[in-house]
Amino acid sequence: MSKVQNPIKIVLISPAHPLRGGIAASSERLAQALQDGGHEVVIYSFSLQYPAFLFPGKTQLTDDPAPNNLKIKTRLNSVNPLNWLLVGREIARENPDQIIVRFWLPFMGPSLGSVLRVARLFMRNKFRATFRVTGLVDNIIPHEKRFGDRPFARWFVSACDDFVVMSRSVGEEIRSFLPPSKNIESVVRFAPHPIYDTYGEPLAKTEARHLLNLPENVPTVLFFGFIRKYKGLDLLLEALSQTPEIHAIVAGECYEDWDFYQKIIQAQGLSERVHLFTDFIPAEQVRVFFSAADLVVQPYKSATQSGISQIAYHFDKPMVVTNVGGLPEIVTHGVSGYVVDPEPLAIAKAMDDFYENDRESTMREGVKAEKRRFSWEYLVEKLMG
Repeated sequence: MSKVQNPIKIVLISPAHPLRGGIAASSERLAQALQDGGHEVVIYSFSLQYPAFLFPGKTQLTDDPAPNNLKIKTRLNSVNPLNWLLVGREIARENPDQIIVRFWLPFMGPSLGSVLRVARLFMRNKFRATFRVTGLVDNIIPHEKRFGDRPFARWFVSACDDFVVMSRSVGEEIRSFLPPSKNIESVVRFAPHPIYDTYGEPLAKTEARHLLNLPENVPTVLFFGFIRKYKGLDLLLEALSQTPEIHAIVAGECYEDWDFYQKIIQAQGLSERVHLFTDFIPAEQVRVFFSAADLVVQPYKSATQSGISQIAYHFDKPMVVTNVGGLPEIVTHGVSGYVVDPEPLAIAKAMDDFYENDRESTMREGVKAEKRRFSWEYLVEKLMG
């Protein structure tokens, strides 16, 4: 990335190491892209992201090493108002030109919205008129709705000056939180989620399958990521019952009652064809799972955008995605994969077409051509406004 002529100081408020997950990983990559452009970046992460009783996984922390060359300050407590005051004041003392704040869940609205207001108050006391807050919004209305979602999200939205969204559907949702007189085009910019390019180089498919103890010569699809109801693993399992030759890798920690999925596997006789890896997948293992698969399936029932698609692009893997949210903006039907209705028969037909018509080679070339649309430089450009 070429250096900008007028570098600025940026505070990025987001989960980061040692917190795990896609938000943390992509924010660290964003910070690196901003630094590559010549900007000074400080990440303010969470000392407490979720109270234990609200977190469905086994741990919120990763064993992966800390990223090199990033300044990460572990400060923000999502449920402690006194902490919000202290962190807001500390951010103001950084004297940033811009704050970029990641938003993905209304639960974070009170803490993030309050920190931003406190920082703005102290910055005004410094007579800092050019100070700007940009929300980088993954989701504004969650897939699984809870009490308080809209007022919490509104508290955050009203603390920002402008927004960058990674799916157009989220941009439309933000419109409902803005005054009717506000011109949404002036404050909301769209940039698709860039490719995750931090997971190393692909392995040979035979090597990857050997490492996972999988059959080497069977058609194999991949379902990857945290397992939640809206991600539609049950739709894929039902689709597999209609495609008797296809195997599936299910890789990711389950945030639901696994018994629901296990009953489908047993009822449909899928035990020999569904290969389960339901622990959290560490970063160094991601490439093994994607390298082992022919096709990545995202059978989501609802969505905004998905980082899984961007990992698939990195590893040149065609995809089946459902026609929900921003997923059709990422995958071009018939080129880089399939866009289908979120129901088992449509998913099964796409998988059958892929294998019966031997489309892997052609679609891999389509993926390679399409991935040029998803650059970190473009996201940085939109964030800079």
